Amino acid sequence: MKPRIVSENALTDSQLQIKDTVDRVLHEEAEAIMSFLPYSEKCIAAVEKIDAATGPLIVAGIGKSGHIAKKLASTFRSLGQLAIYLHPAEASHGDLGLVEDNSVVLALSNSGETTELSDLLQYCSTRDIPIISITSRADNTLGRASDICISYGDLREACHKGLAPTTSTTLSLAIGDAIAVSLSALRGKVEEDFRRFHPGGKLGARLTTVRDLMREGNEMPILSQDATLEEVVLKITEKSLGMVVFAEERKLLGVLTDGDLRRHIDKLRTAAPFDMATKEPVRVTADIFASEAASMMSLRGITACVVEDEVGQLIGVLHVHDCVRAGVA
Repeated sequence: MKPRIVSENALTDSQLQIKDTVDRVLHEEAEAIMSFLPYSEKCIAAVEKIDAATGPLIVAGIGKSGHIAKKLASTFRSLGQLAIYLHPAEASHGDLGLVEDNSVVLALSNSGETTELSDLLQYCSTRDIPIISITSRADNTLGRASDICISYGDLREACHKGLAPTTSTTLSLAIGDAIAVSLSALRGKVEEDFRRFHPGGKLGARLTTVRDLMREGNEMPILSQDATLEEVVLKITEKSLGMVVFAEERKLLGVLTDGDLRRHIDKLRTAAPFDMATKEPVRVTADIFASEAASMMSLRGITACVVEDEVGQLIGVLHVHDCVRAGVA
């Protein structure tokens, strides 16, 4: 049952109070992000430092900042940067071994006085491992220990008591996301790169290309143009694609489907199979999204199409059933 939409005038006093709180929190957290924009240049050095490093990015934080750090490490990984979340307390009990000499550490703490970070900061200092911090003030312990400090100033938390980390964690997350996306853009990452790290789910399906699904090599039902009817029927049966492709040295000559055979049943005894073939079949390139190819086949009322490279040579066959199995049709 869909929720009933009511006007503000119809809300009870309790509901109006809830709405006021919701609106206030959203406004305060959005305002915090917008207020940081004049200082966004602080992120440039961070992006450049991470880009120049050859080791993994270590993202550290504890408590609510730890949850944000875990999310940011995941975001960096999804955009192609090797990143590891490091729990500061576990770092003091052996996990400092995750920090390589060519790593960069990204540390999050609103107060900058988190005691659990001390061993990690000391470890980095003695080994000249760069530290980037996202914190409230550059003059706190974390800020002073950092090579690059991204400070956002004192914030009022959106919690009605001003205690629970809310505005500060939202802003830290936004700054971290901005750094991750900027790093990806700097490196020229594209959708294909992103898909490699998201092979599952709807996102992976949306970014699947024809190359990922096409049949190639021995999987293709290829015959020469002088093939007999018996050879055509055997090849259609063997490859289970409902078609054969006539080609010579990767040059496409035509396509004959089982539907063509049924439509030309009166000519089967007198005409050669190649004479019944479609000489200009639907062609696609391997680098387009499979969803585009599936839509094209649906519009044309066909179940398969041939795939050619940039110079027009045959390299594969795409069947709509493969698109359905991959969730793109």
